[in-house]
Amino acid sequence: MGNKYNPYGVEERRSRPRTETNFFRVMLALNVLGWLALVVTLVLFHFARPDFISGVQEYWGIEGDTGWSAEYVKAMQIMLQVCLLVSLVSIVMRARRSRRQGDQFGFNLFVLASIAVISLITLATTMGAAT
Repeated sequence: MGNKYNPYGVEERRSRPRTETNFFRVMLALNVLGWLALVVTLVLFHFARPDFISGVQEYWGIEGDTGWSAEYVKAMQIMLQVCLLVSLVSIVMRARRSRRQGDQFGFNLFVLASIAVISLITLATTMGAAT
């Protein structure tokens, strides 16, 4: 049944492939959730920004929205905060659990967190200056 390293006959969790662990599945779900939050933020940005008023539109007197939509900007801020929170939780989880020699570094989480932080700072400075 057991051996000298595993006397209880229980399967050693480190012997299982990494892709079959619940931790891997949770990390994958958090990665997907974080990147989807960023994509939703980009869609919200499209709807929040002011319209481009071309010379032809101005000549013909066609009006367009020249200000940022406050509702969409607030939703963008919330989604960026969710994105940052998910990426930071994932970074901490990965750092505390990374024991295998073949475990990946998780560079995409640092990229995601950086994008979220830079976007939140930019949003705060540009919207703070506009109000």
